[in-house]
Amino acid sequence: MRRAAMALLANHISPPNLSIMQDEGWSVARVRTEILSGLTVALALVPEAVAFAFVAGVNPLVGLYAAFMVGLITALFGGRPGMISGATGALAVVMVALVAQHGVEYLFATVVLMGILQVIAGVMHWGKFIRLVPHPVMLGFVNGLAIVIFLAQMTQFKVPGSGGEEWLSGLSLYLMLGLVGLTMVIIWGTPKITSLIPAPLAGIGIVAAVVIIFGLDVPRVGDMASIQGGFPAFHNPFGEGVGLYGTALAPFNLETLQIILPYALILAAIGLIESLLTLNLVGEIIGKRGGTSQECIAQGASNVVTGFFGGMGGCAMIGQSMINVNSGGRTRIAGIAAALFLLLFIVWASNLIEQIPLAALVGVMFMVVIGTFAWNSLKIMRKVPPTDAFVIVLVTVVTVMTDLAIAVVVGVIVSALAYAWNNARRIHANVRESESDKGALVYEIEGPLFFGSTDGFAELFDVENDADRVIVDFARSRVVDQSALQAIEALAGKYEAAGKTLTLRHLSRDCHQLLTKAGHLMVDSDDDPEYAVAVDYSVKTGILGGH
Repeated sequence: MRRAAMALLANHISPPNLSIMQDEGWSVARVRTEILSGLTVALALVPEAVAFAFVAGVNPLVGLYAAFMVGLITALFGGRPGMISGATGALAVVMVALVAQHGVEYLFATVVLMGILQVIAGVMHWGKFIRLVPHPVMLGFVNGLAIVIFLAQMTQFKVPGSGGEEWLSGLSLYLMLGLVGLTMVIIWGTPKITSLIPAPLAGIGIVAAVVIIFGLDVPRVGDMASIQGGFPAFHNPFGEGVGLYGTALAPFNLETLQIILPYALILAAIGLIESLLTLNLVGEIIGKRGGTSQECIAQGASNVVTGFFGGMGGCAMIGQSMINVNSGGRTRIAGIAAALFLLLFIVWASNLIEQIPLAALVGVMFMVVIGTFAWNSLKIMRKVPPTDAFVIVLVTVVTVMTDLAIAVVVGVIVSALAYAWNNARRIHANVRESESDKGALVYEIEGPLFFGSTDGFAELFDVENDADRVIVDFARSRVVDQSALQAIEALAGKYEAAGKTLTLRHLSRDCHQLLTKAGHLMVDSDDDPEYAVAVDYSVKTGILGGH
């Protein structure tokens, strides 16, 4: 039993590609680009991690530590080099209720369990189901996240320390808007002048220099919160007593599991969906495929570690991933550099980083929004099927109004129902007299027979007026599911009750196996699936109760 279990586990685990450079090759120029790209990402990570920590109701360091650890581990072992992970808003909005009710220690425990569930998903290769997400859902996903990223920047236009109630006005607002615009112009123009430095980094550096040199009174990173801290230390959230930040530890018992399991399941699902969709998006941009199972395992491992080191957990970040890709980051070095730079900021360079104007980082994120939004989707609305256009808009709206996981699930369900309905309408029959069996009537079925088309299938036949022998020809059809089996048995029962004979002809191999397994075929032959000999199959009735 033990050997069989280990063999099954081994079959589900494939050797991961952990190459640092992947296919890029080592060179001074490549390493420089990767490191500078990582620095740019790290600078953009700081306000995002702090903001998401505030959303979740935890200390800013909880978000920063999560960004460092999740970013580092996924960069080292993830399935898509060039993708950036960290604390995200999609997870933070789920965490806030848990933190408010039970405290931050329960959040750490939840993140650990979330990571374990993600590792299981990776080992079982469940990440492959991301291929079921249709392209319209992907377009809605990127459009929705672009809008979410844009709306998230609006908080930076509020007066620091006002609790998010008072907007900037007068000279402060004009300065903020002017610096945001200047950052965007620099990012747009830098590639036309030089490729030695990533455009977002140039925008942040120049605007920060202008603000510091001229002493402009605009909101800075330090106005959000202090990012100063030490190295993250191991911390067990399970036990009795008081843990970090003065909250009670989570007892290691069944009651705690009942509290954290629902949150862990939701967080694991959201984290994997966002990570795998981002993996596909980055893969399309750089023209390389990623390992979905490897990414699931890396995300899970990073969250387990983060939960034991006082972090709030995380997943892939589409905004920072786009910054990295647009800055030239293509390998694991960029993600590793981003994480290490972030730790450097926390431990040694907090005073310097806190002087960076938020306007520069907002400008960078606005350029990310412009680059992320699928503008082409607006042009193709009238060219694609109405259902696909509706799905694009629906997923976009649901992403903005609720969260990513719900949006993707809704989009997939609507797309699947639309596909089922379209196929259900395809089924029809050509009726003719048999050339080989005189007196028999042949129904040549076209279109798949499945749960959506069974009613239409039944309406094709005229049991009372048909000949004494009816042949149903499936050469251009497929028997798909249990509903199809039920429909065939019910039809055979009607002909049987009328004293007539129903036989099936030209079953494909998969249809033959399905009907044989159900016990419907009275003649078991392998000739017909190969179309070598047209065997007629009589149908047994009373198996599924389809009279």
